[in-house]
Amino acid sequence: MRTRSIRFQLTVWYALALAVALALFGSLVWLSMRQRLLSELDEQLQGGALRFEAYFRQEATEESGPDLIVEMEEFCQGLGPAWFVQLHGDHGFDFRYGQRTAGRPVLRRIEHRFSMGPEKFRLEVGSFSNEIQHTLDLLGVLLLGLIPLVTLLAGLGGAWLSRRALRPVDEITTAAQTIGIENLSRRLPVPPTGDEIQRLAETWNGMLSRLESAVGTLSQFAADASHELRTPLAVIRTTAELALRRAREPESYRESLLEVVVEAERMTWMVEDLLFLARNDSKAVSMPMEPVPMELVARDVVAELRDLANARGIDVSVSVGQPLVVMGNRPALRRLLLVLLDNAQKYSHPEGKVLVRLGKDSVSVEDSGIGISEEDLPHIFRRFYRADKSRSNDGSGSGYGLGLSLAETIARMHGAKISATSVCGVGSVFTVRWGAGGT
Repeated sequence: MRTRSIRFQLTVWYALALAVALALFGSLVWLSMRQRLLSELDEQLQGGALRFEAYFRQEATEESGPDLIVEMEEFCQGLGPAWFVQLHGDHGFDFRYGQRTAGRPVLRRIEHRFSMGPEKFRLEVGSFSNEIQHTLDLLGVLLLGLIPLVTLLAGLGGAWLSRRALRPVDEITTAAQTIGIENLSRRLPVPPTGDEIQRLAETWNGMLSRLESAVGTLSQFAADASHELRTPLAVIRTTAELALRRAREPESYRESLLEVVVEAERMTWMVEDLLFLARNDSKAVSMPMEPVPMELVARDVVAELRDLANARGIDVSVSVGQPLVVMGNRPALRRLLLVLLDNAQKYSHPEGKVLVRLGKDSVSVEDSGIGISEEDLPHIFRRFYRADKSRSNDGSGSGYGLGLSLAETIARMHGAKISATSVCGVGSVFTVRWGAGGT
């Protein structure tokens, strides 16, 4: 089903509205003119009847019989050929002037009664002139002829105006047809009109900017994920090829398999983190919420990492200022603290300290490690972002740059905000703060 363009619809509706308005206006003009003309004719008839009565009274005292009739006819001739006058007395007097025929219908007439002496008279004065009707007919013809003409001219003007008004829409449409995934940096022309079309173009450009940013983030995410997955896959393949190249001792095979297991486990964690982040981006993560005592979660995570920290001489402890209970998903919050504590002990000096501090509306993880440089600090929550490998505690640069991004995502899903402060050579503090302060 083919639909008409907005330009065509605007022109048609404009023409129809104008035609209806002109028809109502013309009808009002015609009716007003008719009422005015008839009112003036009624006034003329009333005035003529009064003059005729006065003249009749005067002449009836001086003349009678045929002479009176002649005088009355001479007076009526002065009224005009379109008038008729009839005077009847109850004693038999009868006077008629003017002829009423089928071809000359009476337009208006009035009746006037008066008495003169003992006799009562009924005077009827009317007009069968077609001058008023001719004027009304001429006005009607003019209106009926001009209304369609004016509507047509207005429709043509409306079509031109709508074409000019919608020209920016055509330009925006043409420009939008040239924008694709390969040139999302292009923008639509914004007409400086200050109207809805300008706001529409600005809104579309804003959407294109967000789309360009999202596509760029997605492309970078895919590239970074591919790069990160390539390394463990290459290690697994190289280890397997070396183990198969020649016969080895069982212990050598065991070491190779252990290395494969370590890399496979690293890949598994990476894929799980990627899936979690992807599901969160698509709003597909379903996490049942319940009141969670953060002190219990913190002590549980500290107990899990204590052996690893003690092996490096790092002291991990929990300090509770005020009990904190938040509405959240316990496994997710546990994973958030696990990321922060693992990150803290990984970058702490041997014999250093890591402290988990609970406040009224926040949980912070403090370490006495190497710190984060001012250049790296604004980017640490970006996916796959990692500082220089030489900044890690052991120089290995372990990790794949998803931990802090994952922690930031979990905090955001719980209505919290994570922030970091750091001084190189002194340590870092990561703080997760709830806006309303727990439950």
